[in-house]
Order: sequence, then structure tokens, then C-alpha cells
Amino acid sequence: MNPAPFLLERYFAKYEFTARHLLCTSDCESLTIADLLALEPGAEEAFKRHWLGYTESLGAQTLRQEIARLYNHIRPDQILVHSGAQEAITLFMQACLQPGDHIIVHWPCYQSLHETARSLGAEISYWEARPENGWALDLDELKQLTRPETRLIVINTPHNPTGWLMPRPDFETLNAFCREANIFLFCDEVYRELEYIPSDRLPAACDINPNALSLGVMSKTYGLAGLRIGWIATQNSAIYEKMAALKDYTTICNSAPSEFLAELGLQHRQKLAARNLGIIQTNLTLLDEFFSRRAGLFAWQRPSAGPIAFPQLLQGEVDSFCDELVKRSGVLLLPGSLYGHPGNHFRVGFARQNMPAALAQLDAFLQ
Repeated sequence: MNPAPFLLERYFAKYEFTARHLLCTSDCESLTIADLLALEPGAEEAFKRHWLGYTESLGAQTLRQEIARLYNHIRPDQILVHSGAQEAITLFMQACLQPGDHIIVHWPCYQSLHETARSLGAEISYWEARPENGWALDLDELKQLTRPETRLIVINTPHNPTGWLMPRPDFETLNAFCREANIFLFCDEVYRELEYIPSDRLPAACDINPNALSLGVMSKTYGLAGLRIGWIATQNSAIYEKMAALKDYTTICNSAPSEFLAELGLQHRQKLAARNLGIIQTNLTLLDEFFSRRAGLFAWQRPSAGPIAFPQLLQGEVDSFCDELVKRSGVLLLPGSLYGHPGNHFRVGFARQNMPAALAQLDAFLQ
């Protein structure tokens, strides 16, 4: 592998811990360890007694049991726990792809969802989400992109950076297409359970498609990014075994304290998700009002799920705007160019409790 620099992560490395107001974060409000332990009587004493030796490479059995509760037809032995979602993405691409394979990637997207494959010698076609279509994907376009050598389709729903949620009929059609064509589906589901209308929630791809892998993580919906715990769920035993073997060359096993705390968080996941959805809904109301007042400067497409959206700057150039904003006002937005997207869009994040203060500072800058 020889991947290109990760533009988004380099941008955050430059600004995330120096900018005063983060208005583009992709995760939800986090907790302290004390807050998390307080959710369960006896958890603090159990944490103090937790063994700090090596852990099981696949993930602790009790943690995998808890993760399996997220799905309808997945057993604990079909869960593979990783150090965050990034390791899972990398190992899946290595297990699935050979040089010359063709893959189709939902775009714009988190860079590793296509760059990792490119660095392994795969040929990429981009299944583009367009703002004039409300960021929806066109299933007819997917069929046009598909080739005899297509090995993999990668999607992300709820979507980073637009907040788009695939309609259930399209999702079922996509999975049926992958099954019939014998194409793997990698479904990035890290924002699942952050749907604004609960009935809009899609089934997990791994539950309805034996050729699908579902990606999950503690960082987003549950706001526990510092644990660095992610996972894949799949019914495909061959891919699972390849990924498990490759993990011996990366992290080998996960952090014992992180696995304990992740299991605890998942036992109380509904409470964590509900808290973060409450923050999102409150902040979305503020964003609706802000973008309504600033309709001459920004185009706003309200997301359907998750903590991020992808508005468009209508006047000026978005990279210059974001650069001037962070330098003069300490407010960090994420220009769409970091996704390779040319449409003058930027990412806004709104699942932090201090988002109103960041938005007020942006408003003051514009005035």
C-alpha cells in the first residue's frame, strides 16, 4: 500500500486542537469515564478490577455478544472488533481486493473508503451523489457503472458529509442487485441509530445480504471516539477469516480498558443515542433559522440523519472562506475540497453541546 495523504485528517491535525470553535465535527458529544461508569451500578469497581493483559484478537466474547444485539441475524462469532473504523476499512480492502479489481464507491465520501482500494491497485468508479437530486444515488447509474470485473460496491448511509439516508426500497434493491451479481457490498453504517425519524432506519446490510459487511464504531452515534473501538459484522465467513488473519499484522488485539468501556456503552446505547439525538435536533433548529436568514450566501439542504450536513457557499470560494474564518474568528468549517468535491460546499457538524456558541461566532464573523 502507498496511499495518498489523507487530506481531511491532515486538516484536522492542523486545526482541531487549536481552533476555539469546532463547527464541523463528525462525532457526537462525548462523556468522561466517570460519566460512563455511572450508568451502571458496580461498573466503577469492576473497571478497577479489569485485567490489563492481552485480549482476544477477535474482540472480547462479551463485547461481541453486545455488538451482535445491534443486528437481527448476526452471531457474536460473525463480529470482528477493531481499533476504530479505520483499521476495519483497511483490513477489509486488503482481504477483499486484488490489483485490477473494479470497485464502485459512493462519493463524496471519507477518503479511506476509496483511497485504500486505489493504493491496492483497484480501479475506482465513483457513484456520485449530486445536490440537485437531494444527494440521492441513482440506481440506474449504478448499473451503468458495473462491469464484469466489479468486485465491490461501497456505500455510506446515513451519509458523511451530506446527512442523506437511502430510502428503504432503494436499499433493498441495491442489496438484491449485489446478491444477484455476486458483488460484495461494504456498508458504512457508523451513523445508524441517528435517524431523525426512527421508522426511516434501514436494516443493517449484513442482516439481509450474505455478501455484505456492515461497519460500526463507538465514535459517532454513541460519542465515545476516544475508546477507538470499531467492528465489522458479516455472514461471509471467508472474508471474516481473512480479516482476522490480517489483524495479526496490525493491532493484534484491542485495548482491554476500551473493550470494557465499549461494552458498557453498548449496554446503555439507547440512552447515549437518545441524548445525542436530542442535541442534534436542538442544534438543527438553530441551523434551519441561520441558513434561512443567510439564504443569499448559503444553500442549505437539511439532512435526514446523523450529525453533519454539506451546505454550499454561494458567494466567493469556499477554501478561502474557511481559511479566513478560522484565522480571524477561530471557527473551523471543513471545505468540500478535502473530499475532492468541487461544488463549493463545506461540512458543518452539529452534535456538540457547544455548537450554538460556534454558530453565533460564525454569525458575528459574517456581520
